[in-house]
Amino acid sequence: MKTIKILLFGLLILSSLSITAQDKTFEVDVIGEGDPILLFPGFTCTGDVWNATVNELSKNYECHVFTFAGFGDVPAIEKPWLPKIKDGVVNYISEKELDNAVLIGHSLGGGLALWMAADGNSFKELIIVDALPSTGALMMPDFKSEYMVYDSPYNKQLLAMNDADFEAMAQHMANSMTKEKLNQEKIKNWMIQADRETYVHGYTDLLKLDLREDLAKINSPVTILAATEPYGLDMAKSTYELQYKALAEYTIEFANGSSHFIMYDQPQWFIENLKNALND
Repeated sequence: MKTIKILLFGLLILSSLSITAQDKTFEVDVIGEGDPILLFPGFTCTGDVWNATVNELSKNYECHVFTFAGFGDVPAIEKPWLPKIKDGVVNYISEKELDNAVLIGHSLGGGLALWMAADGNSFKELIIVDALPSTGALMMPDFKSEYMVYDSPYNKQLLAMNDADFEAMAQHMANSMTKEKLNQEKIKNWMIQADRETYVHGYTDLLKLDLREDLAKINSPVTILAATEPYGLDMAKSTYELQYKALAEYTIEFANGSSHFIMYDQPQWFIENLKNALND
């Protein structure tokens, strides 16, 4: 098994101007050998969220495990954060000739995988872990992308929040995302460790992203592994059917009783269904 640390200085083309090398958009660990799989973590998480998954998959696959700028020990970059992340990953795939890779993404990482595929990039398979094409529409009934701006009262409040209040908020959020206290502590610590501006402005980027209609452009096979908590199986089914209705064909499996971090709440179910998707 080989482990290679790759620090990618992403390039983003904006009006014929390239971002300089100080804009490192992510860090990648490459583990194992075989056909390539790219693993994208959720918001604020490091690639460590995939540790148990990589322990299994690296026996047969070359796993490229990402940690995005502003999270973990990876320095922050200037906004717009998420578009730079996407373009950096696309460049990485091109440079490493990973065009036939499988993309596995949790939460934000699932949205990123969908966005890349909807932009005309073709992949062997997408495996989307508890992610929707429009997080903003889930949270706001009258959602429109243009409503999401960096300079908002809520964002200013988050940027000004003291460390104790931010930690209390992070703990409350982490408690709802997984069931075991040890895993709740991991998630809370990732939130606290994240660069505060990346946390605030990067989440605005995520809320702004609305891929519901663009799903029709995806030509790669898609498997969705979805949690049912906190609202139950019926509500989860309704939400996924509504948000993914433009996607012509996909397979979906529900981890009944699991919260957002399925890989923590139902690890055996998760690995089994991941392997089934890869084998299919």
